[in-house]
Amino acid sequence: MNQPVNPKSFIAVAPTRIDHIEAITPAMYHKTGVDGVYLRTELFEKVISGLSDLITSLREDGTEVLRFPPVMSRKMLETTGYAHNFPHMLGGVCCIDHSHSAEVGPGHEFDWADHATTSDLVLTPAACYPVYPLAASRGSVPEGGLKFDVMSDCFRREPSKRLDRLQTFRMREYVCIGTGEQVLAFRERWQARGGKLAEQLELPCTFVKASDPFFGRLGQMLAAAQIEQGLKFELVVPIYSPEQPTACMSFNYHMDHFGHTWDLKDSKGEYAHTGCSAFGLDRLALALFATHGTVLSAWPVGVKAALKV
Repeated sequence: MNQPVNPKSFIAVAPTRIDHIEAITPAMYHKTGVDGVYLRTELFEKVISGLSDLITSLREDGTEVLRFPPVMSRKMLETTGYAHNFPHMLGGVCCIDHSHSAEVGPGHEFDWADHATTSDLVLTPAACYPVYPLAASRGSVPEGGLKFDVMSDCFRREPSKRLDRLQTFRMREYVCIGTGEQVLAFRERWQARGGKLAEQLELPCTFVKASDPFFGRLGQMLAAAQIEQGLKFELVVPIYSPEQPTACMSFNYHMDHFGHTWDLKDSKGEYAHTGCSAFGLDRLALALFATHGTVLSAWPVGVKAALKV
């Protein structure tokens, strides 16, 4: 799994990749004054639309389609352990209590930040998180397992000037809930599809073992175990640097973590296993522009056909 999927050279984005990305940024994004948050152009959204349709065309039969809002229950996210493992990435929704309404209006100086309190909502950090409690609320997982196609606008507190480290981005995922064997087979199928999709798009890429950015000293041990057990693979593309390529897809096996978290069991009463295959839509679009330029008519014929652009 660590072999290159596509050996195509990345010389096309010379002389330096950072200069190249900066040069093509206006065609894709407009700045908002906040690092990691951008307005997207019509050209960029055209490619996003093509990517979405291409990923949809790969959907397996029997997959339930769900589209989630960009916010979710704070209690639900805390139950998953995310707030403990990734507190540095979490974004909460703060609101002003209605009791202060009389203080707001013409003639009143009101500092909302002094009166804001944490609400029962957080910004969704990963598209798949809401699906596990939903599945658990329906009862036992059927013998053949469950499959979902989910998407959400997501948020992670990574204020960066690099376009591959956005604070708000779109994530498309295929999720499987079932036995360990079913989930691993599901991940294998989607890893193969992900590699073929990258080849269709003529993106230079490689599969690598990876880990999530867990917080604290214990997190380093969790990350090491994740890599050792091969629980997470990423398809990476050298957008800015071949030495530090960007993860554009990930293929994850959670074992029975979410089964225990949500008391999610199969018909035999055993805790279900879960896994997901995630596609970073904004990163994939960025990789396409970085590789092929900003003139769609000049893109390779096969790429244009795959995206219908």
